[in-house]
Amino acid sequence: MTNSMTAFGREEISDFAGHLAWEVRSVNHRYQEISMRVPEELRSSEPDFRQSIARAIQRGRVDAILHYRGVDSIGDPQLNHGQISRLADWQEQVHQIMPDAAGLRTADVLRWPGVLGTSSVDVDELSGQASELLNRTIAILLSDRRREGEKLAHILRERLLAARNLVQQTKTNWPLVETDLKNRLLERIADFEKKLDPGRLEQEIVLLLSKADVREEVDRLLLHLEEIERVLMAEGPVGRRLDFLIQEMHREANTLGAKSSHPKMTAASVDLKVVIEQMREQVQNVE
Repeated sequence: MTNSMTAFGREEISDFAGHLAWEVRSVNHRYQEISMRVPEELRSSEPDFRQSIARAIQRGRVDAILHYRGVDSIGDPQLNHGQISRLADWQEQVHQIMPDAAGLRTADVLRWPGVLGTSSVDVDELSGQASELLNRTIAILLSDRRREGEKLAHILRERLLAARNLVQQTKTNWPLVETDLKNRLLERIADFEKKLDPGRLEQEIVLLLSKADVREEVDRLLLHLEEIERVLMAEGPVGRRLDFLIQEMHREANTLGAKSSHPKMTAASVDLKVVIEQMREQVQNVE
């Protein structure tokens, strides 16, 4: 199933421990990249949060933010005397090693994490609630990615049909193009025909036509189109595989254009490259 890399999810909960809210968004990226911001109270749980996201999302840049407002922050902030005492002890130990070190100012102490508004709620319990809320948020995000992925797959299949029609048309037109090219060559050398060896002349004509033969490129393009259709039906991340196939299609289309020595082939090559570029733009958003 094709999944998009672009989505957004938000979930929140309020109870006796305070208010928790997760915001998770994902955008295009070549690999998996997770950026996260969590409050100081839950900093120790960040590796578990990252692991939950990494298991669910294999490709894309993910930005996750956890908002937390404890019950103590509803009214006036309270001083955490235990944390202040620890800071004072640390400052004394530092001064024993570095007597000339500057002392902590009141503003420095108040800005220290945990000094103001520290909740008395159990951190393990709070972490469990945050993990459960994150899983719900990820589920919303994945649902959005699947829904947009289905739309992307529909667009890609439309482009696949257009590309297949162009390639089939090129394949059908080749015998007529080959005959036309041969006639044009014969007309150009008509004045020299009596001066040239007939056997050598035929060899040169065959050589020139073989250089303009696009049947190999056409067959490869059809194989790539079939493979893209198969990949779109596969489970798991398929974006990098699709990106590779699109690059191969573009290379074959360029070769077809380079070999073009007939207006029909040139037009087909240009139209095909336009469709392939449209597919490439859509594939950039597939997980």
